[in-house]
Amino acid sequence: MNKGLLIVLSGPSGVGKGTVCASLRRKMPDLVYSVSATTRAPRSGEQEGVNYFFKTKEQFQEMIARDALLEYAEYVGNYYGTPREFVEKTLNEGKDIILEIEVQGALKVKEKFPDGVFVFLLPPSLGELKQRIVGRGTESQDKIDHRLAVAVEEMNLLSRYDYAVVNDEIDCACARIQAIITAEHCRRERFLHELFDELKGLTAAKNGSER
Repeated sequence: MNKGLLIVLSGPSGVGKGTVCASLRRKMPDLVYSVSATTRAPRSGEQEGVNYFFKTKEQFQEMIARDALLEYAEYVGNYYGTPREFVEKTLNEGKDIILEIEVQGALKVKEKFPDGVFVFLLPPSLGELKQRIVGRGTESQDKIDHRLAVAVEEMNLLSRYDYAVVNDEIDCACARIQAIITAEHCRRERFLHELFDELKGLTAAKNGSER
């Protein structure tokens, strides 16, 4: 069985990663979602084990000590991380899994899974990004300014990703990501090993019949 695809979707805070990922999962019900752990407080409507595993800093540090996280990062005063075991189990079962994580974490995953598919979600403009962050109504002005400054730094890391998708309209962004996943499943590298084994078996059988 071929391994599943690891799709990593990231981008600056406020770009709409969660909304795009949720819409993509509705369109692709077989796509497994990797739930991250975080120490930040739940936002309105977020559920434990669905949106995040909400942890105290002490609990998160214990997970780090056990090497139970595939990656983790501190972002605007909070920790975020990806539980390792579930991701590896899903890939080995031949299922595709999507990680919706911050840029720091995505680049750490790339060090361990260079064959993953890394997609950077971009805003139509920095002005639009600011409006989205302000529209949340959950941030002080200092935090808004800090998030925008971090966003500029993160967008400078675009060259580390395989693909860039502009989140101008959710359905359009999802369609682009679906096209990326389809194309990645057709990469020759995913077929070479299986084809080599099959050809090797045919050659051995032919040589055996000629004796």
